Order: sequence, then C-alpha cells, then structure tokens
Amino acid sequence: MAIEKILKDEASEEKGERARMASFVGAMAIADLVKTTLGPKGMDKILQSTGRGHQVTVTNDGATILKSLHIDNPAAKVLVDISKVQDDEVGDGTTSVVVLAGELLREAEKLVAAKIHPMTIISGFRMAAECARDALLEKVVDNKENEEKFKSDLMKIAMTTLSSKILSQDKEYFAQLAVDAVLRLKGSTNLEAIHIIKKPGGSLRDSFLDEGFILDKKIGVGQPKRIENAKILVSNTAMDTDKVKIYGARVRVDSMSRVAEIEAAEKEKMREKVQKIIAHGINCFVNRQLIYNFPEELFADAGILAIEHADFDGIERLALVTGGDIASTFDNPESVKLGHCKLIEEIMIGEDKLIHFSGVEMGQACTIVLRGASHHVLDEAERSLHDALCVLSQTVNDSRVLLGGGWPEMVMAKAVDELARKTPGKKSHAIDAFSRALVAIPTTIADNAGLDSAELIAQLRAEHQKEGCTAGVDVITGSAGDMAELGISESFKVKQAVLLSATEAAEMILRVDEIITCAPRRREDRM
Repeated sequence: MAIEKILKDEASEEKGERARMASFVGAMAIADLVKTTLGPKGMDKILQSTGRGHQVTVTNDGATILKSLHIDNPAAKVLVDISKVQDDEVGDGTTSVVVLAGELLREAEKLVAAKIHPMTIISGFRMAAECARDALLEKVVDNKENEEKFKSDLMKIAMTTLSSKILSQDKEYFAQLAVDAVLRLKGSTNLEAIHIIKKPGGSLRDSFLDEGFILDKKIGVGQPKRIENAKILVSNTAMDTDKVKIYGARVRVDSMSRVAEIEAAEKEKMREKVQKIIAHGINCFVNRQLIYNFPEELFADAGILAIEHADFDGIERLALVTGGDIASTFDNPESVKLGHCKLIEEIMIGEDKLIHFSGVEMGQACTIVLRGASHHVLDEAERSLHDALCVLSQTVNDSRVLLGGGWPEMVMAKAVDELARKTPGKKSHAIDAFSRALVAIPTTIADNAGLDSAELIAQLRAEHQKEGCTAGVDVITGSAGDMAELGISESFKVKQAVLLSATEAAEMILRVDEIITCAPRRREDRM
C-alpha cells in the first residue's frame, strides 16, 4: 500500500541536493545578470515593461534592475531583497552585494559537492567575514578633523560612485554638486531637503545646484511676480466653492433669481474664507488643490501670490523647508505656523517657468535641477545622483574612508587567506572559498573593462604581499594602478554593508534543504 500523500496534488517539494541546486542556480543566475553592470566600464540594461505604455528604463543601478524583475526562484528573491536593503541603507553598492553573494554561493556549491556539510561552510564563512571586516578596520582613514582633506575625500568618493554610472563623463562636475548639496545638510542624513527637479532639454552639464527651493509651478495671472520677505501659508483646502457642490442634493427653486441668490451666498462664503486667509498677514498662499478664478482675483487684489495645485511632494517639502505647517482651517491665525523665505521670484529653465524660493528658513535645503537629452537620461542621472548623495550623507556621519577599485577586496582576501592557513579542519576550505569569492569583485571589474583579469589579479596578489600597498584595478590604463594617486575612494560604511549582507544572504540560501511549492488554489476551493 502506498504511503498517503501529505501535500495536495499539485504541490511539489524538492529535497536535499535538488533543492540546493535550484537555489544555487537561481542565485547565480541573478548574480550573473547584474555582474556586467559592475565597475566603471559596466554596461547598462534596458528594462521594458509589458504593461500599458511599455515603459522603457535604461539603468545601471543594481537595485533598480532587480526591483523590476519578476522572479519565481526563491533564492533569487533573497538576492533581490539584499540589493533593496543595500539601496535603502547606504544607497550604493547594490551590484557589488549581489555579485559577492552569488560568488559565495558558487564557491559553496563546490564545497557541498565535495561533501562538506553546509553548517561547516557557514561557520567558516562567519569567521572569514569577521576577519575581513577587521582587516578593513585596520586600513581605514578618517579625516574628519581636517576639513580640507575630508572635503577632498568626499569628492573622491562621489567621483568613484559616479564613475560607474551615466554621469561618468562629467563626474567632477556632478561630484561637486553632490558634495555641495550634502555639506549643506550639516550632517543630517535627511535627503528630503535636497529636491531634484528633472527638466528635459540642454545637456547634462547644464544641470545646476540652487540654494533654496524650486517649485515646479507657474505664477497665476495678474499676480505679483516677485515677493520679498515672503510669509507663506501652505495649505490643503478646497478653494472652488463658488458653485453648488453637494452631490446628489436637489435644490428646488421657484425662480431663476433664487439660483442667483444661492450662488451669491456661495460667493460670500468664499469671500469670507479668503478674508480669513488674508488675515494671517501673509503675502504668499500655496494650495495643494485648485483655486478658482474668483478667490484668485481676491488674492491678486490683496497683492497675495496664490499658487494652486502644488503637487504633494512639492507642498510637503515646501512646508518642511520654509518651516511652516500645512493648514486646512483658518479660524485661528495665531496657531498656524507660517513659512518664511527672503525672496520668491519666477525663473525660466528651458521652456518652463518655475517659482524659486530663496533664503529659506531651513538653511540646508537646496534644489538640484537636472537637464538632459531625454527622460531616460534624466531618470538614470537622478538615480546616479541619488546614489552619490546617499553615500556622501552616510560618509559625513561615519567619516571612515577606504581606497576603491578592488583594493578593499584584495586586502580582505589576503587577511582571509592567512586565516585559512591557521584554521584546522574542514572549515579552512570554507574560509579559503570566501577569499576566492572576494577576489571575484576586482576580477569582474577587470572583466567588464575587457582586461585580462587572471593576469591582473595575479599581479595585485603579488603587490598586496607588500606592506601598505595601495594597488587596485585601474581600468583606464588596464593595469594595476595606485588607488591613492588616482584618488579612487569608497566609504567604509558601504563596504561593510556589502560584506555583511552578502555573507548573510549566502548563509540563508545555504541553509535550505527543501523547497515546498504550494498547490495553486482551485476556483471551487474559494467558495
């Protein structure tokens, strides 16, 4: 008699070896997918959605690529998640973390095939990761005290981050933009205060950083085009009640004049509301909803600049930046916090008119206006800039800096190798494997640049046997170069996050020994 099945008909389970194979293959496929985008010579991917409008995204940002994929393989999903977390946490290194995790699994697969138990591999990886981190900690540079040096560190980090992105042509220019913007934040990591506006037209070099806040709106008709010492009331309220707006209500009247009376009453109500708003002693009124002609007239008469339909992101930022609150009732002016700024004026960018608020309450606020040939370029430029801003704001807080270009990986690999030699037992195989996985990052950087990676890595290995070596992959000349001279730096925080996340993800996938897939729900089961 056959054993009763536990799972439903269509459910499937993969056990032991097969389950592990499925996870390894899935994870390695994902790593190979983003691998080609790593490093200054990395390629971009075009993602085309099959939904309405067939949006096309051209990107090189690991997290963006992985976010857009629909993946069935559970292990691959784990890798997608770590790249997302890396993106949220430190903003950059999204590709590296996936590549490293993929390489760890590739090495682990060989070990599993050699009949080493996954738990042994995991404890070896743990020791190796700890050792690699300590190796980095010994080599970090911290120039927080010396402002000049720290600034140049930030510039180098920004340029390194941008060099693998679309902005690499003008990386000095954009690095300067990003560093200026982040230094204005004075150590807060709240990137809300940096507002990015994208305007197609012009070239990427026409982008600029503007102190203050730019709202993507036009100034209404017949209103002052320039206001000094602005007192701003930011609100979210309906300013269109000069028509009867009671849905499903019927008003029966016996003559046309009655309708006119109702309308007049409505108008009167509106006038009262506007009077209440004016009573706050303001000279600029920004509303999230639309403002009808009648109240707009009243505001224009009072010399108040009224801006309607300020989009939500814009209005929340505006309130934050000018130090005001978003109000929706106007009965007690004394309790409403008004926003302040020194000057409001209209500026032209390309074809569009925008409203510029300068001298705002929150001094750290600024706006970066990106120009570029098309929406795709702009979106990608924004993603790249966002990465740079994230890394910089993290570095301002934790000012430890490392050299880049595969140098940290070589340092870690060297330390891990030494550990492997000292460790007895099977664990040493796992530790050895960890060091090989670390070397995969500079290898990939070299491969993507079309260099002979085996030759290069062997050179680097030899170089790194010397004390205080600063050699890394120089993709421009195609040889081992001095990273300190080339000014290629990375933030310690990013590297640490890459190392730890990748190890944890690999560990998680290694632990799997069974994959159970649920049966699809049948229609009739739903009753």
